[in-house]
Amino acid sequence: MGIRRKFIQDLAEKILKERHPRGCPVDPELIAKTFDIEVRLEEVDDDLSGFLYRDTKKNRVIIGANSRHHKNRRKFTVAHELGHYLLHKAEKVHLDERKPGGFILQWRDRKSSTGDDLFEREANLFAAELLMPAKALEKDLRKRNVDLLEDEQFLKGVAEKYGVSVQALTIRLNYLGYIGQ
Repeated sequence: MGIRRKFIQDLAEKILKERHPRGCPVDPELIAKTFDIEVRLEEVDDDLSGFLYRDTKKNRVIIGANSRHHKNRRKFTVAHELGHYLLHKAEKVHLDERKPGGFILQWRDRKSSTGDDLFEREANLFAAELLMPAKALEKDLRKRNVDLLEDEQFLKGVAEKYGVSVQALTIRLNYLGYIGQ
């Protein structure tokens, strides 16, 4: 099974239209709240970017993001975890086998960004589609090919508009075919 690109793009567009109609920059925390998801910013080990916690017994969902990370990275992490919430069902993890029920825990760490795991790639694509919608970027770029060396200031300006890092924007533009050929 490959990555569900069209499905993820359509889902992100639908969510933006229905739950965040105000345009860019996108606030994934506000979107998460529309799904009754609690977002927590906590200071944790630098290797951990975030997590998705689903308490199936109490019907409660929490997205956590590392408060020590830059705000743009936290934003991407929240969008990534929201992607897991919408796209993936995880297995239950039982902390104490003597208690019934359990919870589901998924976390984002360095391994998450390597692109080796299908679920991680889908959650990353969802976050990119949500934070940097293809249609909005198309309007901003006006079919322009971007040269990474010559357009550094332009890239910084676009990244600031979307509230993402230049690195995340560059990856997204490359994916969409805007990086100079």
